[in-house]
Amino acid sequence: MIEQTELVVTKWIYNPPANGLKENEKVIFTVEFDVMKKRVSTKKGIACRFSCTLSVMEEVYLTYIGEDSYVIDLDDYIDKEELMRMINNSYSKFTDKFELKKLSTVFHSSSLPLLNESLIDVNAILPLLI
Repeated sequence: MIEQTELVVTKWIYNPPANGLKENEKVIFTVEFDVMKKRVSTKKGIACRFSCTLSVMEEVYLTYIGEDSYVIDLDDYIDKEELMRMINNSYSKFTDKFELKKLSTVFHSSSLPLLNESLIDVNAILPLLI
């Protein structure tokens, strides 16, 4: 059985631009993904952390980090498809939290980019679940 925990926002640092955002200013989203092995005597799992910065002209206005994890029975086998589904679910929760929290910022009309699955090395993560 696979259990997913609630996504926890561990960092939300918002520094509003002094003069707001101008219509022609391009917001740059930088999203990073980290994963860590979790294990106890009766379960295995991974912790997923997504970090995002929103900047304009090299000035960072928002830093957002969210973490959640998966707890898996020791005898459950996780393949590449299941792992990508887990990562996509985590990113979806990360995006949902952003959508709620962004409303009080100048980024209220911005959305996080889609997850680029080609940048995730699933083969490097799978051994964490053995």
